[in-house]
Amino acid sequence: MALPTPSLDDRRFQDLVDDAKRLVQERCPEWTDHNVSDPGVTLIEVFAWMTDQLLYRLNRVPDLNYLKFLELLGIRRFPPAGARSDLTFWLSSQRPETVRVPARAEVSTRRVDGEDPVVFTTDRDLAMPPCTLAALASTDAGGTARRHPLPEPETAVFAFSALPEPGEAFLVGLSAAVPSCAVILRVDARIEGIGVDPANPPLEWEAWTGDDWEVCEVARDETGGLNRAGDILLHVPRGHVRSILASEMAGWLRCRLRDVEEGAPFYISSPEIVSLSAFTIGGTVDATHARQINGEILGVSEGVAGQRFQLEQAPVVLEEDLQTIVEVTTGEGWEEWEEVPSFSESDADSRHFMLDPASGEITLGPAVREPDGTLRRYGAVPPNGAMLRIRSYLTGGGPRGNVARGVLSVLRKPIPYVASVENRRQAVGGVAGETIENVKVRGPLALRAGDRAVTAADYEQLAREAAPEVARVAAVGAEGEAEAGGLRVLVVPAVPRREGRLRFEQLEPHPETVAKIGRFLDTRRVLGVRVVVEPPLYVGLRIAGLVRMALGADKARVEADALAALNGYFDPLLGGPDGDGWPFGRPVLSGEVYSLLQKVRGVETVEDVRMFAADPTTNQVGAATDRLELPPHALVFSYQHRILAEPD
Repeated sequence: MALPTPSLDDRRFQDLVDDAKRLVQERCPEWTDHNVSDPGVTLIEVFAWMTDQLLYRLNRVPDLNYLKFLELLGIRRFPPAGARSDLTFWLSSQRPETVRVPARAEVSTRRVDGEDPVVFTTDRDLAMPPCTLAALASTDAGGTARRHPLPEPETAVFAFSALPEPGEAFLVGLSAAVPSCAVILRVDARIEGIGVDPANPPLEWEAWTGDDWEVCEVARDETGGLNRAGDILLHVPRGHVRSILASEMAGWLRCRLRDVEEGAPFYISSPEIVSLSAFTIGGTVDATHARQINGEILGVSEGVAGQRFQLEQAPVVLEEDLQTIVEVTTGEGWEEWEEVPSFSESDADSRHFMLDPASGEITLGPAVREPDGTLRRYGAVPPNGAMLRIRSYLTGGGPRGNVARGVLSVLRKPIPYVASVENRRQAVGGVAGETIENVKVRGPLALRAGDRAVTAADYEQLAREAAPEVARVAAVGAEGEAEAGGLRVLVVPAVPRREGRLRFEQLEPHPETVAKIGRFLDTRRVLGVRVVVEPPLYVGLRIAGLVRMALGADKARVEADALAALNGYFDPLLGGPDGDGWPFGRPVLSGEVYSLLQKVRGVETVEDVRMFAADPTTNQVGAATDRLELPPHALVFSYQHRILAEPD
């Protein structure tokens, strides 16, 4: 079977002739005879024939040569992106001193069936300081604070007012700020706060971050809404700080009474706290699917320009806070060389090198012969016989890093007082390296953009360059006069598809990815344009449908296939008419739902379809509609469809 022939330029002989004649009409209006008998037209056809032959030979250039051409223009393939996850380190017991987990600590999966484990490294240092209860306070619905004495067996403390109202809060002051830490509040309480569902009390725990209250993740609550003795395990956000509230300096947490729907259970009296203590039991830190390699020897210099050295481990995972340094031996020790994106500004004394993260190749500056015969060096040359080594780099990345939650549990090196580690969420963001087909498309776009953002397409292209791990990017204009001159860059993360329907929380991009794109675009945007990088507005779509089954069809199978068809078609990543994700801002029509269900195997007729807009965060569902409108910055998201199949 013949290999497919690439088409770098799809113009043929007649296309070239027609283009030339159009140019003649524009630039030489006095030339009016365009018949084949005209000598000028004959020359045009001759040159078109020669160009057609050249294009034929150009289209037969292999992919390797095409990539080399792009590299000459400074365009390289994106390396695999490393998946990201949060790692929670659990202490063996509460400690009187701060326990630290160093940056680049390695955690891996267990070795299974002879396969190499998946290794993650922490992105930063994690400090887990000790804490104790320092103060108590409460605020009414208006925000007025009132201090409380610490509870004792004889003097209990009521968390809220005698008749609690939404907006009231019970404040717990810790002796120290515990950012990114897991804290246990050990509570002894009497069953006084009656009227609530112990499994779902109307409470929200938050931490003060200096500017606002940020939600804490409640991992465990054994108190049934502060109504009995038990532990409350909170994951405190990264921005937690000490501050003065209720005239007391402390690291403040608060338990706020949230609004509930009419008729939902709520407190009719305040819980009574008999005793309360606090201590740190763990901490959480960001981690990337990568291993750090230190002090790898690259080779020996031959004393000439343009030398190339290959890393033993490739590809290289790029991190903004990890600078790649090459060291060269000299008579006085090791000399540092700096990585640069190109040699355009390097001179003969610049200790520079370039790194191709996809292939792991390190290149030193070349020497170019000038018209007068002299050689101009773009970068220094290590002395002949000098040893080269790379100080450190990260290697890894790819979809293999999108591991399920709870599988990162092996500490590669023991850490004092740390008993265990786990990833409480699935790792996301690991994608394979850029394909040749994609770099062929991206190359011309990158040349047009020229590393600056003017059009919406430029912003999209540069955002992908900043974060290749994202699945979709769209740039849309901000709405409203207050946002004139603004641009929204919408980011949809790549989500591993081990499971069936997407979960809403999987579509939230990692905060570091959003920040990285924002920093990258900020230095390339047009002056005066305000760029906001954020996820799209996800509008939940709930479909209720009634279908008639064909004779002999299985009811369960038909309903399952219908749900799968709906979830697949209205998928933000793989759905839509073209299968590359639901288009941004495209409305949903009931007619296409009828058509989609009619194609399901075993469906005879589609009797009824009703569509509802739903909010995935509040579970609120709107009225039935035949046309679901979406704003330009929105994507549709399948949310709890219901299909009933009945015999015909």
